[in-house]
Amino acid sequence: MATFEPGHLHIERHALNKDDVSYNVCIDYEVSKDPKGEKGMQFTMHGSIQGKELKETFFLPKDQAYNFASNVTKIAEKYGIPKAYSSIGSIHKDYDLMFEDVRVQLDMKSGDPVKPEHLA
Repeated sequence: MATFEPGHLHIERHALNKDDVSYNVCIDYEVSKDPKGEKGMQFTMHGSIQGKELKETFFLPKDQAYNFASNVTKIAEKYGIPKAYSSIGSIHKDYDLMFEDVRVQLDMKSGDPVKPEHLA
């Protein structure tokens, strides 16, 4: 189950058996600037995965903010979701809404340049 509202995505899954996974995760985000003054999006992922509490923040510059799902997947794996289940972004409709909201908040447009130093 997932629910979206601008600036917030809540994803919840209850294990169906002992071999299944459970998580209750929120992803909050807001426009921010890094220490160099570069505009981007600050994400805070919090909740629990497999009963283990989590709270992680990460910043993505404007030209990389669309790639938030990759960071979310890495954090989910770090907190114990097996790779087979780690794409908690499989809730495409809600991730699409979040992606669109990030794009609007950062005034991102198709064809905007990507800084080469961000591709490392």
